[in-house]
Amino acid sequence: MPDGAWRPPESERALGLGFYATLTPPIPGRIKATPEDFEVRELSEYPSPDANGPFTILRIRSEDWEQHELAQRIARELRLPPHALSWAGTKDRRARSERLFSYRGPPPEGPIGLARVEVIEAYRARDGLSLGHHYGNAFRIRVSALAGTAPAAVGALEAVRNELRRVGGFPNFFGPQRFGEVRPVTHLVGRDLALGDPAAAVETYLTYAPPGSEGVGDLARRRYAADHDAARALKEFPPSYQFERRLLDHLARGHPPDRALRALSRELRMLFVHAYQALLFNRWLGARRDAGYSADAPIEGDRLLRVGADGTTAAGRPIVVSTDNLTEVRELVARGRALIAGPLVGFETSVDIGPAGELLRAVLEPEHLRPADLKLPHSPEIASAGGWRPAVVATPPIRLVPVADGEPSPGEGPSAPAIWTEFTLPKGSYATVLIREFLKTGASR
Repeated sequence: MPDGAWRPPESERALGLGFYATLTPPIPGRIKATPEDFEVRELSEYPSPDANGPFTILRIRSEDWEQHELAQRIARELRLPPHALSWAGTKDRRARSERLFSYRGPPPEGPIGLARVEVIEAYRARDGLSLGHHYGNAFRIRVSALAGTAPAAVGALEAVRNELRRVGGFPNFFGPQRFGEVRPVTHLVGRDLALGDPAAAVETYLTYAPPGSEGVGDLARRRYAADHDAARALKEFPPSYQFERRLLDHLARGHPPDRALRALSRELRMLFVHAYQALLFNRWLGARRDAGYSADAPIEGDRLLRVGADGTTAAGRPIVVSTDNLTEVRELVARGRALIAGPLVGFETSVDIGPAGELLRAVLEPEHLRPADLKLPHSPEIASAGGWRPAVVATPPIRLVPVADGEPSPGEGPSAPAIWTEFTLPKGSYATVLIREFLKTGASR
């Protein structure tokens, strides 16, 4: 790492978040002390209303709800099939979120009877939603328990903000919540699926417990790992562990693991695969930095995504960098008309070109993974062709708003300085990855 660089904690490095874009010292603080401290509003081109349309669009405000669990609970309240709802983007659980859902059928006739869920708008539309339908998210995040005096805390955060402006962007890592905020397991399940072992995927999902965790659910996981008594485990796994209990119910009835796995929604099983792709992308970012390649200087074998007039990356096939077009593509990147992209490894991903190909092979070889493995012959319905993701995110305008005197700071005491941060990011980019540049929690030199 460069001289003076801060080293992320092991918990982050295990998920591929191996470096920071900034050298400015951190200021101790925390986010998500309560769900109210993390507000996110989905920015979307809403499907056009159509009084005769087959779909309903729901605009929902919710607090402290996991995406898949919320969708299934709404479906149950509306007497729809369990997997009837679709959405554009996944939101943090420990947050106050405003997001869209869609389903085939009429709008609800009254309130949805779920705690901490409010329907802001419901209307008929000709089209429903699909992943990626939105274009960004607006965040308002409270950084609390800041060290020192309020002016010192503001000054420290402003120093990081100013360095982010100078460097122009931050690494487009997938944030820790992509892998599971409480139990980082989704990528481990995805690895088992990619390596062709659904039975191992079920075992991992049911038994993995973070080191040192001693909750009721963790003890139930360890006991099941020891005796694999699915019927008894059904009595011991807490009712809130609905996905685990669904697997256990099938196993207790004698179904093989691959059939039990299909009891989970296609969206959730795809989430496992996508989380593993996210881990590989994060590691690719770190490998590129460690090799001394800049995120704004293309090399042979890189892929570039064109940037549209509105600042978003254009859909379509990426530009492949070769010795023939190297000068041209470097000029595109310098002018902000294209971004270097990293691989979301799938069965169509190529790894055979130039130094960039060598980097990707170095990431895949320790995993004993070939891109073709993502065809997932055991579960073709969740196979992934792969894709490309910008390697960096342009630093957005970041507004820092000190918390007013007397405004409560839950769990932190009245004297602890706190600051609201406000900014907007393109879809797929993580606010927590930007905020980690400020806090560098657990970092060392």
